[in-house]
Amino acid sequence: MVRFLVICCLLFYFVAPLRVTAQQLDFTVTINSERARTQDQDVFDQMKTAFEQFLNNRSWTDDEFKPEERIKGNLLITINDMPQVGLFSATVQIQTVRPVYGSNYESLMLNFADRNWTFEYVDSQPLEFNQYSFLNNITSLLAYYAYIALGIDYDSFSPRGGDPFYETANNIVANAQQSSRPGWNQNTSDKRNRYWLTNELYNSQVLVPVRDAYYLYHRRGLDLLTSKPEEGYKNILEAIKNVEEANRVQPNSILTITFMDAKSDELCKILKNAPLEIKQEAVAALLKVDPNNARKYNDILKG
Repeated sequence: MVRFLVICCLLFYFVAPLRVTAQQLDFTVTINSERARTQDQDVFDQMKTAFEQFLNNRSWTDDEFKPEERIKGNLLITINDMPQVGLFSATVQIQTVRPVYGSNYESLMLNFADRNWTFEYVDSQPLEFNQYSFLNNITSLLAYYAYIALGIDYDSFSPRGGDPFYETANNIVANAQQSSRPGWNQNTSDKRNRYWLTNELYNSQVLVPVRDAYYLYHRRGLDLLTSKPEEGYKNILEAIKNVEEANRVQPNSILTITFMDAKSDELCKILKNAPLEIKQEAVAALLKVDPNNARKYNDILKG
């Protein structure tokens, strides 16, 4: 009996740590506190640690990830003001990447600026989250972007694979609206916020082609460039045409802008090696979607 208990304890000791493979995120949080009116910088070190632990030590889905499969991301939080002790006004820049099959290259998936976040934080504050109710503006925002990051990543591996994650993000938005905090509401003067991003990812039928573009561009495009370059370039072109189609129906949507913010520089590098016909069609479409970057898209044809 004693031997049995010892074996059970040893199994628990060695096996339990392996459960971390169920975690899905590998985020680095950076906090720029230069504008904060406080001499106590320790609070920002604690904030960084607490936010990273919340994102990285929690299981966001039942799907198991190996450590090397976890979604890498950066969360840059810039403190704009600290009107009183424990109250912060900030902007957030979130970036995530996805590895490209058969290479060491990581493709930028999400590059989104959240310009209006207010929250309360004190030392050693426990970060509690419930996807069915609003508890605080810290965990609602962090969880929201965790699910957005997962949704876009899953969209890139299977057609519209991110649906369940966008649904949860949509629920977080609905719950947070009761707080009257900025960024969660249908503000027509600021369409680059959490409400509109989720609305276009989860509720908009006319913007579904952009979601399909994530799959075409990554799984059927970038992942094939090494083994089947001709097919890969064709699918990348098809992804660009999808984005053009969505932009024609709903110009300057936040989802189209978000896609191009992540992909414009990468497209210029990748397409320089594409066949001339692919380049020409791609540039023609890109000029319609993102005319502000016309100069660098035209440079593709010189490559």
